[in-house]
Amino acid sequence: MKILLGQEGVNPGRPDIDGRASLWYAAQKHEGVVKILLEREEVDPNEPDIWGQTPLSDAVRNGHEGVVKILLRREEVNPDKPDIDGRAPLSFASEYGYGRAVKILLGREEVNPDEPDNRGRTPLWFATLHGHEGVVEMLLGRGEVNPNKLDNDGRAPLSNAAMEGHEGVVKILLGGQEVNPDKPDNDGRTPLSFAAMEGHEGVVKMLLGWEEVNPNKPDNDGQTPLSIATKQGQTPLLPFLKNRVERVVALLQSRKVVTPSTI
Repeated sequence: MKILLGQEGVNPGRPDIDGRASLWYAAQKHEGVVKILLEREEVDPNEPDIWGQTPLSDAVRNGHEGVVKILLRREEVNPDKPDIDGRAPLSFASEYGYGRAVKILLGREEVNPDEPDNRGRTPLWFATLHGHEGVVEMLLGRGEVNPNKLDNDGRAPLSNAAMEGHEGVVKILLGGQEVNPDKPDNDGRTPLSFAAMEGHEGVVKMLLGWEEVNPNKPDNDGQTPLSIATKQGQTPLLPFLKNRVERVVALLQSRKVVTPSTI
């Protein structure tokens, strides 16, 4: 790097066809190279590629805490700059579960911890979908973060966690007084519906423990959580999955949520 940069006519800030200059690639893994490049006037530490992703975004997505810290020392770097999909660095850190990067970004006043992307997905939305309990707790510790905030499909963070069977995240969310445990999405599917559909017995048990949860609530197609689980149980699933779904069906039936004629 030093030899090349010493040659006349070499421009370290020149982007390739994707709009990515040397710093963008260095930010993926090379802390020492990042420091060298930032000494050059031609290098813009906040320059996005054609998809709007900056070197900081790339460092966050690759989990390189050291590079994140180096870039954030530069005044030109916007820690909350969104890409063309509306996703800021905190969104990526939350999705991949990089807790230290999340903590660093949350320490910056410019960062909005509840900013949705173009599809309405917030950092909390991504953290709940992927089951990152520590990140979920950090985000919920911020008063600005709305645990009921819906994406463009009307899906709440709790539905994400229920659908993926992340029991720890479901427990954290239900521990907050603000969370609606029976919030339907635009298709009328509730967290219980999602958990029943995927055969997540533990999540179903947790949700049925809440008085606000209506186990008979139909979605827009008229399907209840039990009818959804029963339908899943009739499909050629792998044996272990079929058994799990059958236990969910039995659990829902024990609540006498429907009569056999409605299945």
